[in-house]
Amino acid sequence: MTALAAAPRRATHTTGHRLSFAHLLRSEAIKILTLRSTWWSLGVTAALSVGISLLIALATSGMGGSMAPTNVILAPTQFTMLVAGILGAIVVTGEYSTGMIRSTLTAQPRRGAVLLAKAIVVALTMMVTTMVIYAVAIAATAPLSGTSIDWARPADSLVPLALGVLSMACFTLMGVGFGFLLRSGAGAIAVTVGVLFVLPIMLSLFSIAGPDWMWVVEAGKYLPVSAAGSLTQPGAQDLLEPALTMAGWVVGPLLLGWVALRLRDA
Repeated sequence: MTALAAAPRRATHTTGHRLSFAHLLRSEAIKILTLRSTWWSLGVTAALSVGISLLIALATSGMGGSMAPTNVILAPTQFTMLVAGILGAIVVTGEYSTGMIRSTLTAQPRRGAVLLAKAIVVALTMMVTTMVIYAVAIAATAPLSGTSIDWARPADSLVPLALGVLSMACFTLMGVGFGFLLRSGAGAIAVTVGVLFVLPIMLSLFSIAGPDWMWVVEAGKYLPVSAAGSLTQPGAQDLLEPALTMAGWVVGPLLLGWVALRLRDA
C-alpha cells in the first residue's frame, strides 16, 4: 500500500517539475556566462587571436603582404583551438566537481536534453566571440596588410572566415563531449589537448621513418586540426571530406558523452 502510494509522487516529481527546453537553454546560458573561467577563456582566445594576427601582419608588411589577408586572420586558430576545446571541457567538468550537475538533472531528468542545451549554448558563445574577434582583427590588421580582404570573392573571404567560426565551435563541442565522457577536468583537458595538438605532431614525425610509414602521416589529414585547415583555406574547392571529418570528431565525443551521461549516475 505504501509503495503504491509513493509511486505517483515519484512520477509527479520527475514530470511536474521538468524544465522546458527554452528554460533549460536560459539556465545553461546563465550558468556558463556567469563563470569566471568562461570569460578568462574567451579573453585569452581574443588576446591570442588578435595579437598573433597583428604580429603576422607586421612581419609580412615589410614584404608587401606576402600572406593572404584572410590567412592572417585565420592563422591563430592553431593556438586558439586549444582554448576553445578546454573551455568546452571545463564547462562540463566544473559542474561535476561542484555537484551542480545533480541539481541540473533533477530539474531536467532528460539527460540528452541537458547535453544538447549545454552544447548549443557553449557553441553559440564561441561562435559569437569568434565573429567579434575576427572583426577586431580585420580592423586592426588592415593598416598593416599590403592588401585588404577582397569581399567581392566570397570563396577567398567570407566562406573561409565563416568556416573558421564553425571550426572554433566544433573544437568547443569536442571538449564538451570529452567532458561528459570523462567527468574529470584534468582528464578531459588532457584528451582534448592530445587530440588537437599532440596527436598531429606525433603522426607527422613518422614522415622521417620512410615510405613504409607514410600511411600514418596520411592519416593525419583526418584529424580535426587538419580538417579545419582544409576548410578555412581561401579558395578551397573540395570541402566535403574535411567537413565530414570535422563532423565526425564532433558527433563522436558528444555521442560517447551522451551514452556515459545516460548510463552512469551523476
